[in-house]
Amino acid sequence: MKQFTNRYIFTFATVMVAAVALILSTAALLLQPLQERNAEIEKKRNILASVGVEATEKTAEEKYEEFITGSFALNSDSEKVEGADPFEVDVRKEQRKPLEEQLFPVFIATLEGGENSYIIPLEGKGLWGPVYGYISLKEDMRTINGVTFDHKSETPGLGAEINESWFEDQFTGKKLFEDSEFVSILVQKGGAGEGDPHAVDAISGGTITSKGLEAMLYDCLVHYVEYLKNNSN
Repeated sequence: MKQFTNRYIFTFATVMVAAVALILSTAALLLQPLQERNAEIEKKRNILASVGVEATEKTAEEKYEEFITGSFALNSDSEKVEGADPFEVDVRKEQRKPLEEQLFPVFIATLEGGENSYIIPLEGKGLWGPVYGYISLKEDMRTINGVTFDHKSETPGLGAEINESWFEDQFTGKKLFEDSEFVSILVQKGGAGEGDPHAVDAISGGTITSKGLEAMLYDCLVHYVEYLKNNSN
């Protein structure tokens, strides 16, 4: 009797595990298109946010079509790659490839008044996980038009502040070059010097996240330097 009971329990447990696994895998398969759709909309919203265009989930696609008027991908020699879809490029995955195999996306926004802004995706590491975002440049290819940052798991009230407007707004108008030398943007602990065109204030108590973001800016933008120099106004 005991052997029968144990066999019954084992069989029942096996059937239940298989049933739950089937339900979960089916649900994941059915939800995948919706998840991909949501990720696409969020990406479009973030690209638009870097040039100061606010969009909701409902208006993201319409505004993306309105303001994003071009895009392309560069190779490591700053040459445009024919046939590459910049929107489909996953920068985090690209960073794992050898440099000569990587693609570097650029999105062009045409703003009110006809001025173009060039948007570059960013991926890096914070204290606890990935940090990422977009930076947009004015037509001179040297001056920051705007940024948007986000993170996976930085500390609330500290490193997580990178996506707050008070931090992001500091970048507007800053310069990536000093004369013809690429210097990127420093995120200064203790505060940037008054009028420093190449530095912003770090987050108090979020030093590691701040330095991670600083490294992200340099490490991502350095691959665009030749393109920016060659196409500056």
